[in-house]
Amino acid sequence: MNTTTHSKRAQVNLRDSFWFLPTIYGLVSLVAVALVTWADNALLPLISKTIPNIFLTNQDIAKSLYSALITAILTMTTISFSTIMVVLTTYTTQFSPRTLQNFMKSRVTQHVLGVYSFGFFFTLLNLILLTEDKKQALASPFFTVVVSIVVLAFFILFIHHSARFVQVNNLIGEIRKSTSTIIDKTFTKKSHLDAGNWDEAEMEHMKKAKPSYMFATKSGYIQHIQVKELVNWAKRNNLLLEAHFYIGDYVQKGMPMFTYWTQEDDIECDENECQEFLLIGNERTDLQDIEFSIQKLVEIAVKAISPGINDPHTAVNCINRIGSILAELGDKYDDIRYYADDDEHLRLIMEPNHFRDYLYASFYQIRIYGKHDISVMNAVLDALYRIAVVNKEPVKRDVWHFSEYMRSAIDEEGMAELDYKYYNQLMDKLAAACNQYMESERP
Repeated sequence: MNTTTHSKRAQVNLRDSFWFLPTIYGLVSLVAVALVTWADNALLPLISKTIPNIFLTNQDIAKSLYSALITAILTMTTISFSTIMVVLTTYTTQFSPRTLQNFMKSRVTQHVLGVYSFGFFFTLLNLILLTEDKKQALASPFFTVVVSIVVLAFFILFIHHSARFVQVNNLIGEIRKSTSTIIDKTFTKKSHLDAGNWDEAEMEHMKKAKPSYMFATKSGYIQHIQVKELVNWAKRNNLLLEAHFYIGDYVQKGMPMFTYWTQEDDIECDENECQEFLLIGNERTDLQDIEFSIQKLVEIAVKAISPGINDPHTAVNCINRIGSILAELGDKYDDIRYYADDDEHLRLIMEPNHFRDYLYASFYQIRIYGKHDISVMNAVLDALYRIAVVNKEPVKRDVWHFSEYMRSAIDEEGMAELDYKYYNQLMDKLAAACNQYMESERP
């Protein structure tokens, strides 16, 4: 497996782990203890007379201080882990199991646990190194107190962070923000050459050779594709690749992943090497998967309108954020299907997710479970209006066709007069934004 793929896989594993940063902090604490011990033994005797007594402590006080601080740090660590379990349970039962990734990859949570590890090891090792023959005054207890104050500050920060993270509005906002970053990376900051169209004659000429197939070597979800590296690999082997998957798809071991053509029969390529540019894992991630990020918001919305929770305002908030994501996506969306090398030779064909696919993935479940709640359906129509009014004609057409699909689930005849009035106003506004005309008479 190439170095970049290893790096990306390690990044995903470390991002979602609670052990990596605490381990780093624990190792740093060993260095800090060594420096403080050296200062106490070698440096302090030379400058002790110039240091105020408040910074120095005798051995008996140091022992009592270390013991008390170790207990305090362990207590804060225990409370923090209990808080983490409460947050994880809340995310799973009230929001969506998929949103656990957002809390797991939070750097605040990981740094707090790291500071706890640093403080515990720093205090414990200083206590162990406190021998009976040390009769001189010590500076290390003062630094231990400083470390303990920092640990307390991070404890307060963590309580504040957890309280914010468990609020559904803040979670929805975080998902919205991260999705915007993914959209920007996918369509604005891309590092490869691409084109929406390609010369059909040239493409047919390249496909005259007998096609061959590359099959999946493992099962799992497509988490990340290194497009530039894959194109360069195809260039080195003088191949044209056509992918049979999307980002976020589940692939089964043995199923065809690529079809490829080569103009030179004597070229031999390692088909397994090609798949080293794909990151396949046990779950979907938001590295490149825009639809997965939207799915988190959809699941929160659907759970909010379930009879067990019955919180349509949270569902409306999710729908507003989904509409905001789709409005931004419509502005930056590019129908990328063909990828070329540096010499502008076609190397990769990969069918994209169309904008109408994102519309469907965003709202079809809300249509199924929320069609009897007029506030939820009105929120969807309002979101569609905001998508259409800020985008160009192709997006407007997709939005209008999709709005007819949403409208077919609504029982217009059974609406109360006021419900129909506001619903009809939204439909008129949406039709105007999409440059369409709609009959406004009630059936």
